[in-house]
Order: sequence, then C-alpha cells, then structure tokens
Amino acid sequence: MLALLLAPASPSPLLAFNRFPPISSPSSIPAADFLRAASRRLISATKTAQSISTMATEEENVGNTKRQLAKIFEVSLRATVPEETDVEPLVAACAGKFGDYQCNNAMGLWSKIRGKGSQFKGPPSVGQAIMKNLPPSEIIESSSVAGPGFVNVVISKNWLAKSIQKMLIDGIETWAPWLPIKRAVVDFSSPNIAKEMHVGHLRSTIIGDTLARMLEFSNVDVLRRNHVGDWGTQFGMLIEFLFERFPNWEEVTETAIGDLQTFYKASKQRFDSDPAFKERAQQAVVLLQGGEAKYRKAWAQICEISRNEFNRVYERLGVELEEKGESFYNPYIPNAIKELTDKGLVEESQGARVIFLDGINIPLIVVKSDGGFNYASTDLTAIWYRLNEEKAEWIIYVTDVGQQQHFDMVFRACKRAGWLPLDDNKHPKTTHVGFGLVLGEDGKRFRTRNTEVVRLVDLLDEAKSRSKAALLEREKAAEWSEEELEQIAEAVGYGAVKYADLKNNRLTNYTFNFDQMLNDKGNTAVYLLYAHARICSIIRKSGKNIEELKKTGTIVLEHEDERVLGLHLLQFAEVVEEACTNLLPNVLCEYLYNLSEIFTKKFYSNCQVVGSAEETSRLLLCEATGTVMRKCFHLLGIVPVYKI
Repeated sequence: MLALLLAPASPSPLLAFNRFPPISSPSSIPAADFLRAASRRLISATKTAQSISTMATEEENVGNTKRQLAKIFEVSLRATVPEETDVEPLVAACAGKFGDYQCNNAMGLWSKIRGKGSQFKGPPSVGQAIMKNLPPSEIIESSSVAGPGFVNVVISKNWLAKSIQKMLIDGIETWAPWLPIKRAVVDFSSPNIAKEMHVGHLRSTIIGDTLARMLEFSNVDVLRRNHVGDWGTQFGMLIEFLFERFPNWEEVTETAIGDLQTFYKASKQRFDSDPAFKERAQQAVVLLQGGEAKYRKAWAQICEISRNEFNRVYERLGVELEEKGESFYNPYIPNAIKELTDKGLVEESQGARVIFLDGINIPLIVVKSDGGFNYASTDLTAIWYRLNEEKAEWIIYVTDVGQQQHFDMVFRACKRAGWLPLDDNKHPKTTHVGFGLVLGEDGKRFRTRNTEVVRLVDLLDEAKSRSKAALLEREKAAEWSEEELEQIAEAVGYGAVKYADLKNNRLTNYTFNFDQMLNDKGNTAVYLLYAHARICSIIRKSGKNIEELKKTGTIVLEHEDERVLGLHLLQFAEVVEEACTNLLPNVLCEYLYNLSEIFTKKFYSNCQVVGSAEETSRLLLCEATGTVMRKCFHLLGIVPVYKI
C-alpha cells in the first residue's frame, strides 16, 4: 500500500433525476463508456424555454454539456416538427467513432408523425432534418447521422478547453447541477437507543451522507435527519432495570453502566423471566408517556449515553446529522391520525385502527388494538411534519430493502390523504432508498466468530489500524510525526471502507473484505487517492505557481488523449445530476474511477507534462483533474491526500 499525506478537507455543500438500471463499475474504459452510453441513451433533458442564450440557461447549465446540447437540439426539433410541441430532446453521451453525444429523437418522432402526411420518409430522414436545423453553436464541431436517424455530434475541442479553464478560474461550484427543488429531507442512519451501532447501520449512514452531500452541492437545502428509535415499550424495561441496578441512578455515569448493549440484553432477560419486573416495566411505560418527571429524566439519561456512542461512529465517518427521533413526533401523532380519520381513510378492524390500501392484502395499522401507536403512526406523522412544518419538497428514506413494503404503504396512505401528489414525478415527493446486506466472506450476514453482529466502531478502528500498519512498512514513514500517521491512516482506512460500499449498486449485497478494500490496485479508494497524489506531485515538481497559471495560461487540447480527458472532465456535472436523480452513488464512483484511469493510463502515459512545450496547458489539465477528483472525494465523504 502507498504512503499518502493527508490533504486539508475540501469545503462544500448537494440532489436528483431519471431512473434506469444501475451498472457496476467496469474494469476498462471502453466498456465503461459503452455501458454509460447505453444506460443514458433514453434519458431526456428537462423541459426548458426555446431560447439558448438567456442568463438563466447560462447560469444553470454552465457546466452541464448534455443540458446545453439539449437546448440546442430543442431549437432544431421545434423547427423540424413545429406541430409536435411536447417533444423533449433525448440527448445522451456516447462512445464510438461517430461522436461524443447523440440525439435519439428520430425514431420516436417518426412513430408520432407517420401517417400524418409528413414530408419525411422514415427515421433517417427525420434525423437528417434535425441535423440540418441545428442552430450555429460554438459547442458543436461537427455532426452526422447514423443508423435509424441517430444524430451524432462531436464537441469542439476549443470549447472544451475554454469551459475547463473557466471552471478553474470561477470554481468547481459553477459546475454544480441545478435541480427543481429547494429543500429536501434525507432520513438516514437512525439507530435504536440502548443498542450498539453495528455494521447493519454502515450502509445507511454512508449512503445517506453521500446523497445529502450531492444534494447540498446541487444547491438544495438539505435537512439531515437521524430518526433514532428513542420511544416505545422497551424503555419501561430499561428504566426499571436502571432503577433496580443503580439505586442512585441520577448520579450514575456512562462508565458505571458499561456496555449499553449488554445492559439492554440483561434488562430484556429480566423482563422475559420475572413477571413482577415485567409488570413494573409496563407501568414505567405508562408513567414515562404520561410525563412523570423521574421517568423522563431516566429516559433522557439512557438516550444521552446512547447518543455519545453514536457520535463516536459519526466522528470517525465525518458525518453530520440532526437528531429528530420517534419521541419528537409523538406529540403530533393524535392530530395526524385525526386528519386521516376525518378524510375517511382510517377504519376499525379487530380492535385496531387501520388504513386499507388497494392492491395490498394487509392493512396499515395506525393505532394498535391497545390504543398505542407504532412505526406507521410515527412515519405518517413525520411526513406530515416534514411537508407542513419543514416545507420539504423531497423526503428520502435510506434503509435496508426489507423495509420497502412498509414505506410503500406509508407513501400510498399519504397520497390517498392528499398529502402527496399521485404523480411520482411531481413534488413534493417521497422516495425509499433501499440497500442490500453486508456479507462476510462465507456469503452470510457479516458477523464476528461468536455470531454477534459486528460493532461499527470496532470495524472502523480495525480499518484504521490495518491502514496504519501498511503505512509503517513504507520507507517514508520515518519522516512523519505520529499525528501525521494517525491522520493518514484515518483518511485511507475510513475512505477505503466508504468507497468499498459506495462503488457497489446499493440494491445488491456486497462482501466486506479488508484486503480488497485496502489494495492500492484496482477500483479502490487507495488507488484513487494515489492517483490524486500523483497529480499533485506533478504540479509541485514543475515548480510553477498554479494559481498564476490559471490567470495567464491557456488550455489547448491538441493531443487525442488531452481531448479524451477534457471531455470526461466536462461530463462531471451531468454525472452528479444523474447520481442524484437516481439516488445511486455508484454512478459517481464509476465516473471517478474512469477519470483516474483516463488520467493515468492515457494522458499521463502519453503526454509529457513537465519540460514539454505544452507544459502550461498540461499543468492546467492536471489541476482541473485534481479539482474534479477532490470534489468527487468530498461528495463521497472521503478525505483526499496530496503527497505520496
């Protein structure tokens, strides 16, 4: 493994768009280009005004090549088929000898206008007309028609160079996507009080943080919500056990209670085996929910101990959350249930109050037969609160796929109530982001040898420890202070764990393997951090002031591999938008890996930088690549490193 020096954390703030089957990271660039082109071929650009030169368009699409091309093709489509006013440009990146992007409207248009006395003879003639009606643009170098009317365009290398140089001067934020919402809630992590965070919470925490970062970068106000399980009948059991175990419970410390998971298990065992204790615990629930001061204080104490444990994990992962647990929504539940009842949704069934939903043979229970509330009560109320009080336009829930049906029923109930529009493409809307299991090398749920679920804090500490051990084997390790070693080990270790999760399609299970994730070859965080460090090293060795070069130098893309790199850089904004819209972080990981491959195996291998006649231009390309990589790292929650 390579020894790397830590970089200062990059600043930043991040959102979403179409649905298509996710693809895994490829092992070669041509395959990646082919898959990306196939995946995006049917993605349409958002409707926009016909003008291609308004201030709003320039501001919103400045870094998004696909959207800028969509604006140009929109003008052509209006001229080609003026009677078809609802046609949106279908523009996609493509890989091949014919062009960089492709407009795929011809076949769909032909099916609409065929038999209407059209002048066209088939899709190819429609494609030819679309190409001929393209307005003059500095973006397009050339265009051609292939197959059944596919209009291919080659992007001008001069325009590519100017766009990259403008980003270097104005900042990577100018390439941020512009999404159709202003505020979103991302509900993620959400562990249960009095229980340890385990590897099962890893994916929700890492995926949720990345989605929030992407939305924030995309100029969306994101409310990061930690919907912890801090309310319910189990607290009567925990409080009564606290009173029994520690008569002076008000003075008891976290150290005295010890491992909260063990404390929980002991109280549960007592609850199951001692009828008298069980009765006292049930009475404690009544007193707690009734607001009895003593019981509220004990409950708060237990919650605080758990919170401290959770924060140990969040600090390691660099994750920020605002806690609004089940207890927060509890006072709002009666009014929410009343509103649903007044709308005629709630019915009596076997003593419980339920909502029946078409196509689902089990009802959604909103009030239990004993009069108590449950998860559905809280989740419905949370949606009401987030829509009405927090004014969220998109509410995203990041949990395992096993909770898909529950959320589907809750969302359907909200639509029936009129809280959400029936059309999933309209806002406000709710989305469940499901993910698969973390598996051990035996293919089963990841556990320790004694069959216990792995504690997340222990897992992260081991990643750091292994990273540090590998760093100490490097010759330069002696040059670093202990503090530097700790920082590097954290950046590499925690980054490796995050990337190993995020690079996978979140809907699938993945195998947790330290050796693979800490490998410095292949699609790993270590390889990517090394590629970034190499870029920084090239710039340092040149002895040039890169900030001055940004002002005085000019990027020129004459070599084919310079152009390939430049084109990939310009696709950053559309990839982030795609990852946001589909809520798929692996799309961004694939882009980052391919960027590293293009830089290392094409540009760096074939284009001498320092000492060449093109040194200034190529140093600026290095800086642009490093800038985009750092932003990708930030969106993935990975701390970059600058030195080998």
